[in-house]
Amino acid sequence: MKNFWIILSISFMFLVGQANADVRFGVSAAYTQIEADGTETEGGEKNSASASHDVIIPSLFIELEGDKFALGLDYIPIDADVSDKTKSRTDTEKSVTGNKATTSTTREQKANAELSDHLTLYATYKLTDTFYVKGGMAQVSLDTTESLGTGSKYGNVDIDGVLYGFGFTDGNSRLELAYTDYDDINLTSTVARTGVTTNNKISADLDTLSLKYSYAF
Repeated sequence: MKNFWIILSISFMFLVGQANADVRFGVSAAYTQIEADGTETEGGEKNSASASHDVIIPSLFIELEGDKFALGLDYIPIDADVSDKTKSRTDTEKSVTGNKATTSTTREQKANAELSDHLTLYATYKLTDTFYVKGGMAQVSLDTTESLGTGSKYGNVDIDGVLYGFGFTDGNSRLELAYTDYDDINLTSTVARTGVTTNNKISADLDTLSLKYSYAF
């Protein structure tokens, strides 16, 4: 997805070269369901969890429109939490490697993540005067916002996705349903827990389903 701007520029130049291509700007608001499933591997232990968040997300778009085909770029100017609340748990450790004495150490684990700088390069094709299908490529930054008693820290990562959808339009107004499936996420912590030789790892899957209303000027 690093080639977003190259692909977009070439495609725009192609459409601009056609006499029936128009440049349009617009705004959107999408009721979006964010779903994520993940597993953290800490030493030999695995902890799995799911997260979800229903949120209304605004966006801005620009596109070139022909008779039936249109190419556009959609940008979301706000951040969105993956979960509707911070996930937390308390772990109790009863022993320490190399120490025969029984211990009781508790660690508070809190984690969440947010999505930012979301871009979608998309194309639509009208099957009728009012009904169209849509496909596209998305890229978003996933920013982890954890506070872990183990001292582990996870960085941020850019993830790519593929969008599929369909919608209805009367020319200016549009209503569409779209699903975006993002690539699997794999993160390794920068700090290992005391007594554990390997750093913690997180693997996760993220997808969204949105019902979007748009208006093109």
